[in-house]
Amino acid sequence: MTDIRYYTDEHVANAVIRGLRQRSIDVLSVPEAAMLGASDAAHLALAHAQGRVVFTQDADFLRLAA
Repeated sequence: MTDIRYYTDEHVANAVIRGLRQRSIDVLSVPEAAMLGASDAAHLALAHAQGRVVFTQDADFLRLAA
């Protein structure tokens, strides 16, 4: 089984991040990555470089990824 590593954007609540971590899920948040205020393209580039899946509630990411 492959472990999925996540990168959460600024719209994901800290409670969600804590809940994932309590389940031993690898999560990196935007503040932890020092990426506050970065463009969506920069967030996607970081996630791709680190082999992470972007976890977001921002529809802009869907348009950019398409």
